[in-house]
This record gives sequence, structure tokens and C-alpha cells, in this order.
Amino acid sequence: MNAAIRTLAVVGRARGHTVIGIRNGYAGLFAGEHEEIEADRTEGITRHGGTILGSSRCLEMMTTEGQGIALQRLQDLSIEGLVVIGGNGSLTGAHIIATASQGKIKTLGLPASIDNDVGHAGLSIGVDTAVNTIVDACDRISDTASAHRRCFIVEVMGRNCGFLAMRAGIAAEADAILYGDASLVEEEVYERLRKMLARCFAPGRNKKRALIVKSEGLAIPIGRLRERVQDLVTPIAPGVDVRETVLGHVVRGGGPSALDRTIGQRLSFGAIMGLEAGLTDTMLGWEPPFGVGKETVDPSVRLIPLAEVLAETARLLDGTSPVIKRRMAMLAQVEEILPG
Repeated sequence: MNAAIRTLAVVGRARGHTVIGIRNGYAGLFAGEHEEIEADRTEGITRHGGTILGSSRCLEMMTTEGQGIALQRLQDLSIEGLVVIGGNGSLTGAHIIATASQGKIKTLGLPASIDNDVGHAGLSIGVDTAVNTIVDACDRISDTASAHRRCFIVEVMGRNCGFLAMRAGIAAEADAILYGDASLVEEEVYERLRKMLARCFAPGRNKKRALIVKSEGLAIPIGRLRERVQDLVTPIAPGVDVRETVLGHVVRGGGPSALDRTIGQRLSFGAIMGLEAGLTDTMLGWEPPFGVGKETVDPSVRLIPLAEVLAETARLLDGTSPVIKRRMAMLAQVEEILPG
């Protein structure tokens, strides 16, 4: 997000605009926490994780009264163009502001969610960094797992979207990837794991570790999962211990990858151009699946109405999106050829 903020500040000021940063999201808007952003102040922030402006959850923005206050605050600041960087909640607020202002405040959204659960965003800001962090952690865990002949279960963030587990699991050579999108009952999960463990530790094989990547969206507590996996593996490979690691919010921090910086920069550049062209109630998406959206001069950045983005986000979260179905179909093909 810092890469996006710096680009907005540098490009915006270079093109003659005054750039104001609102601290702590919508909560900061209500509290009057804002400042003009000088380009020099943003030097070097691209390499840092998080956001210099801060972020927050704001329940007040979910009320009609709060939405009216937010609009008034923006009008008091003489804001002509608003760029909102965030996930479903933030972009919902952007859509509300764009609609309520009747076009007077041009409002654009940039998708930022490590879960990659924003509709029509091929990759949201932060996703690539999170995946790289998970893969690095799994590689380190695999070293100790191989040394001690262990099975490790690594839980990653993801809520209702298993994208992180899927993408990182394949890259880290996981033997099984568990995610809530598949809607498997608990015993079906255990049966799949039993078959995987039987392949991994079959007689005559010299496999030294098993790695299971689990999305937090799978509604089986990791402690219970570890106990059951231990029960499953002991008759197959006596002496193999099962350990668990929850990466949690470790995945959200750290210096952003080169790709994440590029995505933030190019989306923000497109946002400046879009505001100057009078666009509003629109999200700029990075390489959206199926080529959704209107083309821009940047071949990787497309324009999608925020109403369509929010509708597709809802489909991603309830599992009815074609994107989810395609991901699951592709992973099923991968699982069929995994050597275990």
C-alpha cells in the first residue's frame, strides 16, 4: 500500500494536484485526521510493509448517519477526487461515497487484500508478498521436517478464500492443501489425508517429510487436525511426529515484493489518470480474470464499476464465482498428479 501512496503523492503533485492523506481510514476521516502529503516525505516508503497512513475498521461507516458524516467531512475538505485502497469493506464505502455525492466527489478504488478476495482483481495489493512469505516459511519448516522425518501442518490466513493456501502450497511442494472452498465434511478431509500419508510413507520410499498447508477457512481447529493426522500416520509410519505451525499475521507484514510494488504503483498511476478523466465509482483491477472490465493505456490495469466488483466479491465469498470453481478444478488436477 505504501507503493500506491507514494505514487499518488509523486504523480499527483507533479501533475499540479494537492494530495491529502487521511489517516486510519474512515475512522480518521470522522476524526479529522488528515494531512497534505509532500512527495519528499514519501521517499523510501515503497520498501516498507503496511501503510504510513494507517488503517482501521469503522463500524460507523456502516450506518446511514455515518455515511452522511463521511460525505460532509470530504466536502469540508474540498476533496474533488478520492482514492480508497482496501478490501471489501473499504470498497463498499467508496461505492457509497461515489453514489451519495452524485458524482461531485470522483471516487476510485484500488484492491488491497492479502486473501485475494476482491472481485475482478487478478491480484490484490499485498497478495504476492504474502504468498512469498508463506513459501519461505514452508521451505524453512521443510528443512527441519526433513531432518527429523516429521509431518508439518502449516495454517495460513484466508478466511473464506483459500487462494493463499492454494498458490503457496503448490509453490512449496505441499503434499496436501486444505481449504474451505471445497466444502468437504471433516471425515472426507481425513480420508484424503490418510491416502496422502500412505503414499508419502509407503514401504520402499525414502520420503523424509510431509507438508500440509491449511487455510484458516477450513473449519477444523488445527489442534484437532494435528491429533487426527497423528492417529492416521502412526500405523503407516511409526515414529513420524506431526507438528503444527500457525503463521497468522506474520503473513501480513514485511517488505513488499517487486511485483506488489509494481502493482501498487501502476494502479495508482491509473487512478490519477482516471480522476483527471472524470471517472468515478470504479475500481482499477490488476489483470482481472476472464478479461473483465474496460481497457486502459496500461494493458494490465482495467476499469470495473464498483457495483460489479462488490457483487463478484460476494460470489467469491459464497463460492459461486466462476473464478472459485476454476481454481478448484485446477487444484483438483494438480492433486491427481502430485507424487505425495
